[in-house]
Amino acid sequence: MLKISIPRYYKVRKNQTLRAVAEAFSVPETRIAADNNLHGEIEEGQILILPKSDKGNLYVVRAGDTKELLCGSKEKYRQKNGTDAFYPGMKIWI
Repeated sequence: MLKISIPRYYKVRKNQTLRAVAEAFSVPETRIAADNNLHGEIEEGQILILPKSDKGNLYVVRAGDTKELLCGSKEKYRQKNGTDAFYPGMKIWI
Protein backbone atom coordinates (compact mmCIF):
# COMPACT_ATOMS: atom_id res chain seq x y z
CA MET A 1 0.00 0.00 0.00
CA LEU A 2 1.46 3.36 -1.06
CA LYS A 3 0.82 5.99 1.59
CA ILE A 4 1.78 9.60 1.13
CA SER A 5 3.71 11.11 3.99
CA ILE A 6 2.34 14.45 5.17
CA PRO A 7 5.17 16.70 6.30
CA ARG A 8 5.34 17.78 9.92
CA TYR A 9 6.68 21.23 8.97
CA TYR A 10 5.78 23.46 6.04
CA LYS A 11 7.51 26.54 4.60
CA VAL A 12 5.00 29.17 3.45
CA ARG A 13 5.22 30.17 -0.22
CA LYS A 14 4.77 33.64 -1.71
CA ASN A 15 1.18 34.99 -1.48
CA GLN A 16 -0.03 31.84 0.31
CA THR A 17 -2.77 32.11 2.92
CA LEU A 18 -3.35 30.08 6.04
CA ARG A 19 -6.58 28.82 4.49
CA ALA A 20 -4.73 27.55 1.40
CA VAL A 21 -2.20 25.68 3.57
CA ALA A 22 -4.99 24.18 5.68
CA GLU A 23 -6.90 23.02 2.60
CA ALA A 24 -3.78 21.58 0.97
CA PHE A 25 -3.12 19.34 3.98
CA SER A 26 -6.77 18.79 5.01
CA VAL A 27 -6.32 20.09 8.52
CA PRO A 28 -8.40 22.77 10.25
CA GLU A 29 -7.13 26.32 9.78
CA THR A 30 -7.79 26.99 13.48
CA ARG A 31 -5.55 24.08 14.49
CA ILE A 32 -2.64 25.35 12.43
CA ALA A 33 -3.14 28.83 13.91
CA ALA A 34 -3.28 27.49 17.47
CA ASP A 35 -0.30 25.13 17.05
CA ASN A 36 1.79 28.00 15.67
CA ASN A 37 0.51 30.75 17.99
CA LEU A 38 -0.68 32.79 14.99
CA HIS A 39 -2.68 35.96 15.47
CA GLY A 40 -2.59 37.41 11.95
CA GLU A 41 -1.42 36.74 8.42
CA ILE A 42 1.32 34.27 7.58
CA GLU A 43 4.41 35.39 5.69
CA GLU A 44 6.51 33.94 2.88
CA GLY A 45 9.30 31.79 4.30
CA GLN A 46 7.57 31.26 7.63
CA ILE A 47 7.82 27.68 8.94
CA LEU A 48 4.54 26.22 10.18
CA ILE A 49 4.04 23.14 12.32
CA LEU A 50 1.35 20.98 10.74
CA PRO A 51 -0.94 18.86 12.92
CA LYS A 52 -1.74 15.33 11.84
CA SER A 53 -4.85 15.14 9.70
CA ASP A 54 -8.06 13.95 11.34
CA LYS A 55 -8.94 12.07 8.17
CA GLY A 56 -6.36 9.30 8.43
CA ASN A 57 -3.71 8.45 5.85
CA LEU A 58 -3.43 9.87 2.36
CA TYR A 59 -3.21 7.16 -0.31
CA VAL A 60 -2.74 7.11 -4.09
CA VAL A 61 -5.30 4.82 -5.79
CA ARG A 62 -3.83 2.10 -7.99
CA ALA A 63 -5.43 -0.02 -10.70
CA GLY A 64 -7.35 -2.85 -9.04
CA ASP A 65 -8.08 -0.95 -5.82
CA THR A 66 -11.68 -0.67 -4.66
CA LYS A 67 -13.42 1.64 -2.21
CA GLU A 68 -14.44 -1.36 -0.14
CA LEU A 69 -10.91 -2.76 -0.02
CA LEU A 70 -9.39 0.55 1.09
CA CYS A 71 -12.12 1.98 3.35
CA GLY A 72 -14.32 -0.96 4.27
CA SER A 73 -17.42 0.27 2.43
CA LYS A 74 -18.56 2.78 -0.17
CA GLU A 75 -20.26 4.84 2.55
CA LYS A 76 -17.08 5.08 4.67
CA TYR A 77 -15.18 6.09 1.54
CA ARG A 78 -17.71 8.85 0.82
CA GLN A 79 -17.55 10.10 4.43
CA LYS A 80 -13.74 10.33 4.45
CA ASN A 81 -13.34 11.78 0.97
CA GLY A 82 -16.52 13.77 0.38
CA THR A 83 -16.98 12.31 -3.09
CA ASP A 84 -17.87 9.16 -4.98
CA ALA A 85 -15.09 9.76 -7.52
CA PHE A 86 -12.47 6.99 -7.59
CA TYR A 87 -9.77 6.42 -10.19
CA PRO A 88 -6.10 5.36 -10.42
CA GLY A 89 -3.76 8.18 -9.49
CA MET A 90 -6.35 9.91 -7.29
CA LYS A 91 -5.22 10.91 -3.79
CA ILE A 92 -7.73 9.75 -1.17
CA TRP A 93 -8.03 9.41 2.61
CA ILE A 94 -8.09 5.88 4.02
